[in-house]
Amino acid sequence: HLKTFYSSVLKPTGRVVGVIKRNWRPFCGMLSQSMIKEATRHLFTPADRRIPRIRIETRQAANLVGQRIMVAIDGWPKNSRYPNGHFVKNLGSAGDKETETEVLLLEHDVPHQPFSQAVLSFLPQMPWSITEEDLKVRADLRHLCVCSVDPPGCTDIDDTLHCRELENGNLEVGVHIADVSHFIRPGNALDQEAASRGTTVYLCGKRIDMVPELLSSNLCSLRSNVERLAFSCIWEMNHNAEIIKAHFTKSIINSKASLTYAEAQMRIDDSNMNDDITKSLRGLNRLAKILKSRRIAKGALTLSSPEVRFHIDSETHDPIDMQSKELKETNSMVEEFMLLANISVAQKIYDEFSECALLRKHPSPPPSNYDILIKAAKSRDLNILTDSAKALADSLNNATVENFPYFNTLLRILATRCMMQAVYFCSGMDSDFHHYGLASPIYTHFTSPIRRYADIIVHRLLAVAINADSTYPDLMDKHKQTALCNNLNYRHKMAQYAQRASVAFHTQLFFKNKGIINEEGFILFVRKNAIIILIPKFGLEGAVFFDHKDRPSPRLSFDSEGPTLKVEEHTFRMFDKVKVTISLDASNIQHQRIRMALVEPVVCFCFLDCSRTSTWVSEMILTGRSQLQLFLYINF
Repeated sequence: HLKTFYSSVLKPTGRVVGVIKRNWRPFCGMLSQSMIKEATRHLFTPADRRIPRIRIETRQAANLVGQRIMVAIDGWPKNSRYPNGHFVKNLGSAGDKETETEVLLLEHDVPHQPFSQAVLSFLPQMPWSITEEDLKVRADLRHLCVCSVDPPGCTDIDDTLHCRELENGNLEVGVHIADVSHFIRPGNALDQEAASRGTTVYLCGKRIDMVPELLSSNLCSLRSNVERLAFSCIWEMNHNAEIIKAHFTKSIINSKASLTYAEAQMRIDDSNMNDDITKSLRGLNRLAKILKSRRIAKGALTLSSPEVRFHIDSETHDPIDMQSKELKETNSMVEEFMLLANISVAQKIYDEFSECALLRKHPSPPPSNYDILIKAAKSRDLNILTDSAKALADSLNNATVENFPYFNTLLRILATRCMMQAVYFCSGMDSDFHHYGLASPIYTHFTSPIRRYADIIVHRLLAVAINADSTYPDLMDKHKQTALCNNLNYRHKMAQYAQRASVAFHTQLFFKNKGIINEEGFILFVRKNAIIILIPKFGLEGAVFFDHKDRPSPRLSFDSEGPTLKVEEHTFRMFDKVKVTISLDASNIQHQRIRMALVEPVVCFCFLDCSRTSTWVSEMILTGRSQLQLFLYINF
């Protein structure tokens, strides 16, 4: 009993005795001007709340108030509360869109400076055209009815598709990917810059390219009615979407249409349209449904994450509308064939280069990750099995509640939070290749070389495998491949964080001039003193707190097994529907946030006000503070 007591009360403690390596970098934030007149020493408050305030000396303090600035740390005396630093540069006025975008790019370590002349010098000379040599070494597929299907406004089109019937009654299906590796040769300045950036970063209304625009939006973009170089993965399939044989080749294509998901869906659904493009799309869509059902039967997960689309004013570039993204059948159609191409290429490069193939895996989550999901399902008398991906997928498919159609989506959102992050790795340095979310024994990225450097490496491996290009030492060095994978994983993660920060900032801009908005939402999590609410209309997540520092709090009773939170006489549980007011709290210009206040259900409580002759008064809580919760989702 004594041992149990000490193990529950006493906690191991330690002391930092040395710092082996410092991870200091320039920090963005705002200056807190000293109250002492003519003072030159001031405190700087970083935008990242995890970083302590920094003491700097400057005579420009009056001009820097209200500005976003950058400060570097010089040292931290052991007897000082704050580290010492120096002013680096002024980034611009706080709240300005360009300034805030610059801050979030710097804070998330996203390389975004203009491409240097050394990099640009390796771009092809214009005007560029396909040469006779290209025609000799590539498959000429310009006659095929190839088309692309992408989001509206997409200019970096790196994938196209086609489907046609063969004379033997089978189907020929092709995925044609931009041949970026033709233009970016190993080891030059352009290649090194792309490897360093790792990925294109998509912000709201802005794109930070991995490669220069001449390639990303022009020569490599598979736009309609222009000849382009591609890397094609072509299958012969039967009508049950079973692969009879696969073929990989460098090619030349001429896309016949650049469609949006909505335009492609309209063609498929319009029975009056029977042109070659529409027939190809219908064939692809029919096969994609078979492929998807087969994947799901094997245990592939269909997860969910709240994503939003902003409608931007053409003049002010401010968000004027905000709504959750609607996915169409054509979204799934494109996804299925991209997945199939990635899997086919992964197997091919691994068969040829078992020690140096660049692959992508998705680890299985530890069982404890599922605790909240299992509890959430039990709150509605449902069981979620997590022994395998298939057991989880089947449980999620069967988890429905009568008269609550959104319940299954909420459960899938929770399941997404339980997942591990997918990562790149070198096949010669690992033995576990399995992709848990896709239920695939092997996987890689091949289909987006304009925006992902990993795909360029995979293209080079595949080109060597089919004798379409020559190899080079780094490509076959598993240790260098591993170092590259580590950088790609880091860049990918930081790009995700930057994208979410951009969504958060534009969400604040949207609510800035909207006043207070009433919306319905669902409780996603229950905490000891708060409820986390999801607003489906805006894909927005925020917290409503029930304890207050400056005023009395209601009686709170938290049950972790439920989990439930009883506030006075009302009990909150996961997935309950509530109504809240949403507004922007701009009291702290550096850390503005979305405030949510509970409207329904109404929670009343009493408290003793000693300053007013100890009389009992009733108060209805409309909660105070809230914070925008940034959500993680797995990028397969």
